Amino acid sequence: MFNHEFIRNAYLAGTFIALSAGLIGYFVVLRNQVFAGDALSHVAFTGALGAAVAGLSATAGLFASTIAVSIGLAALGRRARGRDVVIGTAYSWILGVGALFLTIYTTSGSSNGRIGVTVLFGSIYGLSAAQALVAAVVGIGTSLAVCGIARPLLFSSLDETVATARGVPVRVLNAVFLVLLGITVAEAAQAVGALLIFGLLVTPAATAQLLTRRPYRALALAAGLGVVELWLGLALSYAVDRLPPSFAVVGVGFAAYVLALAASRLNGRRSLA
Repeated sequence: MFNHEFIRNAYLAGTFIALSAGLIGYFVVLRNQVFAGDALSHVAFTGALGAAVAGLSATAGLFASTIAVSIGLAALGRRARGRDVVIGTAYSWILGVGALFLTIYTTSGSSNGRIGVTVLFGSIYGLSAAQALVAAVVGIGTSLAVCGIARPLLFSSLDETVATARGVPVRVLNAVFLVLLGITVAEAAQAVGALLIFGLLVTPAATAQLLTRRPYRALALAAGLGVVELWLGLALSYAVDRLPPSFAVVGVGFAAYVLALAASRLNGRRSLA
């Protein structure tokens, strides 16, 4: 399998994409900010297609749009809470704008609809060696940044009021976290696409929280599960020709979550008995 360059590129990029997604995803689940990840996936779709319409790199549009909106969410702070209906409506409109950009791009006469499929469902097998290396570097940088702020971020996630009283810069941490989330969403979109980002961002973290209640162990487990699920998903996709890699990765992650959920409920019943 590894005799093929596209497989080597997929594993190089995917490993560090999954690592960073697992780490940041743990805090997304812990802080109940799954909605923010979903919103940023809509923005990633629109940003990539908007850049393509403008004749720019779709990858540049991915990162620019998600980081910009992350900064906007950080600026809103607590004011964004309790306004899920308004924000959800706005992001639905943003997704509609993305569909408009896709129509403009595909009807321009010199292009086709492949970019829409690529943005929505990923193209990890289509990454060049240079793109895979950039994705790996970004993934490593994001992972190191998350590990660097993990302790104070965990403190503020569990009890923001006490963390503020103890001198933790909660607002700065929230802003840094959201920017890292935006970068991770843009990065993960290259592997599994804007629609299936949750497969790398939320599922490993949710599985880890079912398996252990210790924060740092769960954080490491979420990262490890993300990487292993991506490895298995790519291998399964290679073995079954018609199985898309994004679906295979998400499918493996979902299977792991179902098994962990069943095991936790079984253990709960035994403890009750």
